[in-house]
Amino acid sequence: MDLKLFDSELKVMDTLWKAGGDLPAGQIAKILSEEIGWNRNTTYTVIKKCIAKGAVERRDPKFQCHALITRKQVQSFETEELIDKMFDGSRQKFFAAFLSDGELTEEEITQLKEMVSGLEK
Repeated sequence: MDLKLFDSELKVMDTLWKAGGDLPAGQIAKILSEEIGWNRNTTYTVIKKCIAKGAVERRDPKFQCHALITRKQVQSFETEELIDKMFDGSRQKFFAAFLSDGELTEEEITQLKEMVSGLEK
């Protein structure tokens, strides 16, 4: 399974995730036509790419699409790829860069502290 998804593939996956993981291809095409102006052929082409990557499973009847990967899996993959590519694989460098602008609200700081505290337990 290839978790590296292009923006177009993420649009299909996002539509599926918002629907709970299952939608007919025709419904995905309708949603993406309304949201971003894609035509039916474009949507079906991208769905087929998602199927080829193992991100979506086609089920019959009526070309039912089922998400095989979760948003969290893709987020984790993309985060690791970013850290590897931009921060030499160092999470410490990533967090230092993320926190360096000082633009966090008090609430965000509290939430981050709670997350780190949870990791220490």
